[in-house]
Amino acid sequence: MMSNKTALKKLQKKREADAKKAAKKKEQEAKAAAAPAKKKSALASAEADDQLEPHQYFANRCAAMQRAHAASEGGEGATPWPHKFQVSHTLPEFVAAFSGLADGARDEATTVRVAGRAMRKAGQGKLIFYDLHGGGAKIQVMSDPKSYKAGADAWEAINDRLRRGDVVGVVGKPGKSKRGELSIFPEALELLSPCLHMLPKGQGSEVLKDPDTRFRKRYLDLMVNEGGAKVFDVRSRIVRGVRKYLDDRGFLEVETPMMNMVAGGATAKPFVTHFNELGINVFMRVAPELYLKTCVVGGLDRVYEIGRQFRNEGMDLTHNPEFTTCEFYMAYADYHDLMDMTEEMISGLVKEIHGSYKVKYQPKDGAE
Repeated sequence: MMSNKTALKKLQKKREADAKKAAKKKEQEAKAAAAPAKKKSALASAEADDQLEPHQYFANRCAAMQRAHAASEGGEGATPWPHKFQVSHTLPEFVAAFSGLADGARDEATTVRVAGRAMRKAGQGKLIFYDLHGGGAKIQVMSDPKSYKAGADAWEAINDRLRRGDVVGVVGKPGKSKRGELSIFPEALELLSPCLHMLPKGQGSEVLKDPDTRFRKRYLDLMVNEGGAKVFDVRSRIVRGVRKYLDDRGFLEVETPMMNMVAGGATAKPFVTHFNELGINVFMRVAPELYLKTCVVGGLDRVYEIGRQFRNEGMDLTHNPEFTTCEFYMAYADYHDLMDMTEEMISGLVKEIHGSYKVKYQPKDGAE
């Protein structure tokens, strides 16, 4: 009998304790509902997205942009894909124009409009930092609500929307941080084109290291690896240099057919394609030699062509089935003349591009 009374008392006490806990929880929920909602940090959503899997990030980002676009169609907010953003300076021009400012200075008399890809987003108190990349140059964006013309709420909204990889337009004052980093202090920010995919993360100048990914997704290599665009710049300068060298010596640049009835000019296996209008198979050219020689026969004493060739053969790191060549032909000259010209051309290109006849070359680990 005593054990039943004891068990009943324990049960009553437990019920009373549970009732008190429930009442306390209800009271806390009521206070929380009555209290004003706390504003999220402008970095909070970006930091949360960084913890997602890439496919989840893509889905969230697409949904957010669709909502923003739908809202803009209804007259609320700006579209994530605006028609145009007028720039006053490219990033290299900005660097050249304002690099001379003193550390900690700000040019309040000048308003500039720049655009680029935001490759870093960080925060410190009421400051949001972005690294803006474009045209081979980089500047820092130091965004704070006091400088933002549309007000603190608009500042929170745009900084909450921007992500790493987005193309961003900035209107603001040029200056330098206290540490001497060239910066722009924005009065307005605009999302020009959102990056929907999560970019690779890493430190240093080479974030994306896998060669297969780099070459198959060259745009990604250009985005995240420093110096990726230099390869394109050097190649362009080489082509311009070859063309200028030959033009200066009276050569005429011509274009010859890329599809031929006969695969001639070199011993190589051609690609075959079909000419629908004529109902015949034709070959993609393996070399422009035969047509260039007919130009010389016709009276064009000095001719050249820079163009693509196609050879349906092996492929490795240094051989591609489609590639660019320069062929030139010169009447009344022999191979000694062409050897001298080639040596002069190549050495001149090296001097023009590197500033010296010596080239520093350091192969990377694993490279052939």
